[in-house]
Amino acid sequence: MKKLAIIEEGVLTSWLLDSATARELGLVTTGHAQRGVSSSPSPGSYNLHLEAGEPTPAELISDIKQGFYVTDLIGSGVNGVTGDYSRGASGVLDRERRDHLCGERGDDRRPPDRDVQVAHPANDLEFRYSVNAPTLRIEELTVGGR
Repeated sequence: MKKLAIIEEGVLTSWLLDSATARELGLVTTGHAQRGVSSSPSPGSYNLHLEAGEPTPAELISDIKQGFYVTDLIGSGVNGVTGDYSRGASGVLDRERRDHLCGERGDDRRPPDRDVQVAHPANDLEFRYSVNAPTLRIEELTVGGR
């Protein structure tokens, strides 16, 4: 399979397209079709990863005084009409008080309003699933929840 960079230098350079979607958009398929047990093929991500960086996770977060260290992601949802996106997460709220575990938090914003800045990926990428990523440091992200 040919390597496909979806984002390069922070710029979207490609889409994940199955044959039908590529035809509708007048583009060439990238071969990214997937299907469920009882569904038609549709575009989807698999065999996808974010490339690892050089710093260790400890180095990546060493200068953060307070933040939200996400340990688990919980589901997601998209409103196709408004573009609202929601993704649940749980983890540690304050690095200096690691025993203070948070319940579910959420990021509920519309993609055009997003100004997410990924500072760096760490060097701990492991290939265990169909989609994989190393530890990431995100400078600013609005979260809600309790």
